[in-house]
Amino acid sequence: MRSSKKPLIKEQTPNYSLLRKLFSYLLYAIIPIILLVHFYYNPFSFSSSSSSSDHFPSTNRIIISPSSSSSQVKSVVQTSCDYSNGKWIPDNLGPLYNGTTCETIKTGQNCMVYGRPDKDYLNWKWKPSTCKLPRFEPKAFLKLLKNKHVAFVGDSLARNQLESLLCMLGTVLKPNLYYTNGDDNKFRKWYIDDPYNVNVSIYWSPFLVSGVEKTNEQNFNRLYLDLVDEKWAKDLENIDMLVLSAGHWYLHPAVYSYYSNETVLGCHLQENCTEIGFYDVFGKALKTVFESVIERKTNEMVSVFLTTFSPHHFEGEWDKFGACSRTRPYNESEIVFEGMNEEMRKVGVESVREVKLRGGGDKGLNNVRFEALDITKLALLRPDGHPGPYMNPFPFANGVLERVQNDCVHWCLPGPIDTWNGILLDVIMTWASENKGKR
Repeated sequence: MRSSKKPLIKEQTPNYSLLRKLFSYLLYAIIPIILLVHFYYNPFSFSSSSSSSDHFPSTNRIIISPSSSSSQVKSVVQTSCDYSNGKWIPDNLGPLYNGTTCETIKTGQNCMVYGRPDKDYLNWKWKPSTCKLPRFEPKAFLKLLKNKHVAFVGDSLARNQLESLLCMLGTVLKPNLYYTNGDDNKFRKWYIDDPYNVNVSIYWSPFLVSGVEKTNEQNFNRLYLDLVDEKWAKDLENIDMLVLSAGHWYLHPAVYSYYSNETVLGCHLQENCTEIGFYDVFGKALKTVFESVIERKTNEMVSVFLTTFSPHHFEGEWDKFGACSRTRPYNESEIVFEGMNEEMRKVGVESVREVKLRGGGDKGLNNVRFEALDITKLALLRPDGHPGPYMNPFPFANGVLERVQNDCVHWCLPGPIDTWNGILLDVIMTWASENKGKR
C-alpha cells in the first residue's frame, strides 16, 4: 500500500509547483497594468494649477494613436477646459429663479418685473467648445462651501454677480440679510442657515486698491496703486473664497499715485498731467491686491477668483431708444473681440498667470489659490442680456419717449450673468474632487 502511494505524490508535486509559478508570473504582470490604468484614468490625479495656461482645469485623457509604435501606444494629454471659448445655444429649461421668486435682485436689474416684453434672452446656455458646463446646482455649492465665508469684492458688477448667486442659492434656502452699511447698501452680509451655515457678503471697492472716488466737486478718481483697500482687506482672515470684480471704474478720469512716497505716477484724461492710460495701471493694482492677500492669509486655505472684464453693449447714445435693444446673442462672426475688451481681459488673465507662476496656484503661497473666471468673450456675445431701458419700470407705458435712460453695462437677473456662477461652481467642484483624490 505504501509503494502504491509514492508515485501518486510524485506526479502531483511538479503540477502544483508549475501552477504556482504561473500564478506568480501572472500576478507580476497584472499589478503594473492595474497601477498604470489607475494612474492615468484617476480623475483626481491632475492638479488644476497649470502654470503655463490660464485655462480652467479638467481631467487627463488617454489618447491612443494608430501610428504610434508598440512601446508608445498610449500618451497622456492634459487638456484644459477652456470655458471662455464656445457658443450660446438654445435652452428650454430656463433659469432656476425669476423676478418674483428672488428678493435680493437690485430693482434696476429685475427686467421681468420692470416690464421687458421679450423672454428669449432667458432661454440660452453656454456651451464651451472643449468641455461640458453642467447646470448650476445650488445644493452642491452650499455643500462645498459649508461653514465658509464667500466674499464678493469690487464694483457694481461684483454686486450683480453676487445677487445672481444669492437668487440661485435661494431656491434651496433663503439667504438671511443680517448686516447693511453704506450708501445704497454697498456693504451687506447674508447667512444661509443649517445645515450649510454659509456666509455671503459684498464689499464695495471699485478699484480693489485704496482710492478716493470722484465727486461733483472733484470730477476724477484718485487711486493709490501700492495700497490695498482696507474696507475689505481687513476681513481677509475670515474669508474662505474671494471673488474680485473690477475694471469699469478704471475707464474714468483719474490720478494715479503711490501712497508710500506720495509720488504721482500719471493720469488718465486729466489736463497738465502725464497721460498713461489705464491698462498698465489696472495690472499694477491687481498685483498689489494679490500680494496683499498672500501676505495676510496665513491660516486657512483661501480661493481667489478674478472675474475678467465684462463688456458693455451701447450702440449709439446712452439716452436714446435702442441703445442695447438686441434680443438674441451674437454669433462669433458678428462681432470682433478686440480693443479695450480684449486688453482689459488680457491684463486680468496675465495677472493671475503671473501669480500662479510664483507658486500661488495650488495651495502655494500662504495657502492662497488663484484662478481667472474668464467670462469676457462669452459676455461679449450677449448684447441681449442687459436691462436697457428696463432699468426703470415700464419705460414705454406712455409711448416711446425721445430720451430714455439705458443700462447696457449690468445684466438682467435672471440672465447671462448666472453662467458666471455656473463656471465658478464647476471649478470649485473640480478642485474638491482633486483634493479628495489626494487624500
